[in-house]
Amino acid sequence: MSVRSRVLAVAAATTTVVGTGTVAMPPASAATPACGPGCIAVFSPEFGTHGDPQFVEAVLDGVGTVGQPLVLQRAGSSDPSQDFLPRGGLVSDFFATGMVSAAVNGHYGSLRAAQLEYAPSGVASGLCVGLAGTAYEDEPLGLQPCSVPGTTVWIVDTADSPATAADGYSPLVNGSTTDVTHPLAMTYPADAAPTDEPAPQIHVSRLHSCGHADPAGRAVPDRQLWGTVLGVLE
Repeated sequence: MSVRSRVLAVAAATTTVVGTGTVAMPPASAATPACGPGCIAVFSPEFGTHGDPQFVEAVLDGVGTVGQPLVLQRAGSSDPSQDFLPRGGLVSDFFATGMVSAAVNGHYGSLRAAQLEYAPSGVASGLCVGLAGTAYEDEPLGLQPCSVPGTTVWIVDTADSPATAADGYSPLVNGSTTDVTHPLAMTYPADAAPTDEPAPQIHVSRLHSCGHADPAGRAVPDRQLWGTVLGVLE
């Protein structure tokens, strides 16, 4: 089996759990029942918990087109804009398929990573959560072809959040980042809330306190931490 086939086979059988340091993956159906056992939902501990995520990552207005923004919306089992299928594996697996650079692989190769493919009601779209180009500060997230290297790969960076990884939360570093010392990670806008109108767009920004825990023991602020929910959202 080719490396690419192996990555996809793992993703088909399992579901990414952000923050465990692995792609540990019990069966689940996240967001809508139609999405099936392979789907997950991503949320921020700034607004919820594993038991009650409240708001999860979603495609704005459910429109599956290139560049469509990614936002947080109230979790619910009837909203297919929240349906995503993971393609999981090690960063080194993504490097072997040409999806991340040698520099990224050299720094993160042993960590887990995933692509998150938009799959409303379980129908794969070929579009993944990503960036329009090589990551830069405050670049917004949008749907991009899953075949685009780097920008559609998200690294579960447990190495830079040791105090929070055990809680099931970790930063998600974009695979196109060019500065592994100060990587660009998925971030929810400061001073914004999912209930704001228009809905604030998720973006990437430099990972704060990279590798250094603050006095409270949290290495990264909540707006740069992410977890996953398994099962049909309520």
